[in-house]
Amino acid sequence: MRRREREITDPAQIDEILNAGEYLHLGLVDDGMPYVVPLNYGVVKDPEDGHYILYLHGAHQGRKLDIIRKNPNCCFTVETNVAPFTGRMACQYGMTYECIMGFGQIHIIEDVEEKISSLKALMMTQTGSDDYEFDARMVSIVTVMRIDVQELSAKRRPLPGSEEH
Repeated sequence: MRRREREITDPAQIDEILNAGEYLHLGLVDDGMPYVVPLNYGVVKDPEDGHYILYLHGAHQGRKLDIIRKNPNCCFTVETNVAPFTGRMACQYGMTYECIMGFGQIHIIEDVEEKISSLKALMMTQTGSDDYEFDARMVSIVTVMRIDVQELSAKRRPLPGSEEH
């Protein structure tokens, strides 16, 4: 990371950003060409080693799944608190933000129980509640994917001149 003063290393702040985000941008590579799509997600930490796991869902068919089946490598971004700001000169305009950037492997989940727990995690991240019931029939109509995050970095750009760091 070039701008180390913007780097976020506190695990609690990283968790906060991941839990506050409403969507992520999933980046895939299709025969050498980038493919990026916004998706809702759920986030949990692996209880054994603490790495992040992100859950996604979608239809049973489509370009995204075709790409994942060919190449499970992926990247993603999550942004929160994004707002433009102005300046006296054009080069002083910019954006405030907090963001997560990560890399990992994405896999399609087939196990019904894992799909149910994944969708509960997704609903918890999206709504703040895991008080949702899923059954085998409900999860049979959706494809659920799991990203095992292998690398993650976080960054914050506060409003220039603010005391926030």
